[in-house]
Amino acid sequence: MRRDGTPGLHTPPRTDLLVLKPFNAHAAGAPEDLLFSRWLASTPGWAWLALIGLVGLWPVVASAATGYSMGDAFAALWRWIPFVITGGFLFNIIISFLAMAIGTVAGVVLGLMQISPSRLIRLPAQITTQVFRNSPWLVLLFIVLLALPYEIEIGDTVIRIPDWMKAVFGLCLPIMANIAEVVRGAINSVPSGQWEAAESLAYTRQQTLWQIILPQCFKRMIPPWMNWYAILTMATPLCSLLGVEELITLSRQAIEAENNRPELLIPFYGFALLVFFAYCYPIARATIALERRFAVKL
Repeated sequence: MRRDGTPGLHTPPRTDLLVLKPFNAHAAGAPEDLLFSRWLASTPGWAWLALIGLVGLWPVVASAATGYSMGDAFAALWRWIPFVITGGFLFNIIISFLAMAIGTVAGVVLGLMQISPSRLIRLPAQITTQVFRNSPWLVLLFIVLLALPYEIEIGDTVIRIPDWMKAVFGLCLPIMANIAEVVRGAINSVPSGQWEAAESLAYTRQQTLWQIILPQCFKRMIPPWMNWYAILTMATPLCSLLGVEELITLSRQAIEAENNRPELLIPFYGFALLVFFAYCYPIARATIALERRFAVKL
């Protein structure tokens, strides 16, 4: 007989007491919510080595045709690395932090509105969530870019809205909708019997939500939240289409400064890929580890 496994299936039950199982143990961290992290964390090492080899092989092939050597290509990349990292990639990180913070706050509010017993509150929240959750991110970015003014005048004060701030607003909209679904799923994963037990103890709905339900939901929401942060970080290069000077924009400027040599395309954009991978891969591994740690034990 196996010593580990599911009690009652692989091992004798430890107790004859009734166990109240969750309505949906994986509602907040369903596999489809963690697809990106699972794919990133499970990608075999040989695939990344092959990608690195391709990046390194391209200048060799190009040098045979044009005489621009591999040493020249990597020397150019080495000269521009401080510029694209400090001026570009760090800006990607700042944009992702701000968009995730705003999207998380708005998403929590929207998620709580979706579980309201009032249809007047629940229905607009559901419509808003579905609209922004199923809209292309690039379309939202262009809408925000064109809809928001470049400056706001309040009396004699003029407040300018830079393009990068518009990009933050545009990216936080789909994050808000998906975090709202994470919150709603986590709350629905708590057994309904806990609501009924709290009601029998004269708890109000607000007390039950804040003192009993949400504390249980917090750890269940962490893995999908991290998964969406990794996705958001990988999406920040879309801001280059709005003219925001992030990693991809500065890489393009560096290539133009090197006389637009086509041999530099793969080294520069391959370096950008490796930088994003080095930042997002640990997040994906931590997401999977936390999902296993916080999984509901049946």
